[in-house]
Amino acid sequence: MAFDITNDFLDNLTDLIESNNKTAIHDLFEDHHYADIAEVLDEVDFDEAVYIIKLLDSEKTSEILTELDEDIREKILDNLSAKEIAREIGEMDTDDAADIIGELSEERQRNVISALKDEEHAADIKELLSYDDNSAGALMGKELVKVYETWTVAGCMRRIRAQAKEVSRVHSIYVVDKQDKLMGRLSLKDLIVAKNDQKISEIYIDKVDFVNVNEDDEEVAKIMSKYDLEAIPVVDDNNILLGRITIDDIVDVLKEEADKDYQLAAGLTQDVEADDTVYQLVKGRLPWLILGLFGSLGAVIIMQNFQTIMENPEYKALFFFTPLIAAVAGNVGVQSSAIIVQGLANDLIKGSLWSRLLKEIAISLINGLLLSIIITIFTSILGFHFSFSLAISISLMSVIIIASLIGTFVPIILDKRGIDPALATGPFITTSNDIFGILIYFSIAKFILGI
Repeated sequence: MAFDITNDFLDNLTDLIESNNKTAIHDLFEDHHYADIAEVLDEVDFDEAVYIIKLLDSEKTSEILTELDEDIREKILDNLSAKEIAREIGEMDTDDAADIIGELSEERQRNVISALKDEEHAADIKELLSYDDNSAGALMGKELVKVYETWTVAGCMRRIRAQAKEVSRVHSIYVVDKQDKLMGRLSLKDLIVAKNDQKISEIYIDKVDFVNVNEDDEEVAKIMSKYDLEAIPVVDDNNILLGRITIDDIVDVLKEEADKDYQLAAGLTQDVEADDTVYQLVKGRLPWLILGLFGSLGAVIIMQNFQTIMENPEYKALFFFTPLIAAVAGNVGVQSSAIIVQGLANDLIKGSLWSRLLKEIAISLINGLLLSIIITIFTSILGFHFSFSLAISISLMSVIIIASLIGTFVPIILDKRGIDPALATGPFITTSNDIFGILIYFSIAKFILGI
């Protein structure tokens, strides 16, 4: 059952903090999940949030810190000493610890790592911080269970028990040689049913999916999604086992990528949230608005070149259909680009571009024909003569085909040039299709009507 943060709960919490009733606060949060407590800290006053973090046990607050909103966490960390942060970091898995420390200044990073009592934990965190952002190395954790191929089953069981204490979830048991090179994985079932004196080399599975430490995190997400993996080992260029990436880290990657793509599609040039400052929100929105403005000015210039049509009383009604043409062009382009972007993200765009071209033309012809029939019926009901209806219908079909092709090929071209194709689903496609749509519309109308 989801935890409901009511006003009564928050009022009661405030009263307990003001009265410094530490025992009651402990009891209040005793049975709540750390993710629920993180939501509470996002709701209370900042000073109250710091009070709660300092009061609760590090075993719980270390988990809470990983769930907090980044802005809130940054402020809380600013109010904790290096020793206090080190105490929290000491309870975290290495991947989470590296993420938290990575948000600090370089000087504070050194101070916190120096304050860590566990030297091995500190060394692992320093290693993770050395990898490039958005790489498998920066994403992985050092906690895993590994066994050597030369061990016996009996010896392996003893050592696994010792290793498992440091691992929150044992997804897989990895087999390595004397140089720590990844050899394969070990099935827990095979380990249990094997004889005590059997060697691990006799029972392990030599087929195992893995990623290089320098692999892009989005590529790692694709691999784990494709093969339904809960965890995947990470190796270096010499195939030495370095760590593992678990599914919870991949979920965060997918969420961040989805948020970024959504914002690009919506015309936001950077990661912004509703509670950001006015300056940050304006900075994130303005560039695409300027692009849209210049696109609209281009449409104005195009319409000026067809001013003679507007001056003809018989055909001035063409002007009233320009919003329809522009809207359909924008919608068709966004639909096409959204499908292609989704396909590129999931690595589903296969085959030649020519087959993709023919498919889009077929789809456009069917959609264009049906919409053209509807618009022909509509204009006939309004009393427009046949040539007028024909001009609008053919223009609409042509615009749909062109918009569909633009929406298809722009994301593919951007992707081939290493640019995020999500750019194509936003104002870029809408603006370009508006311009092309109006140009095509008036050109065809002028030709058919003989103006």
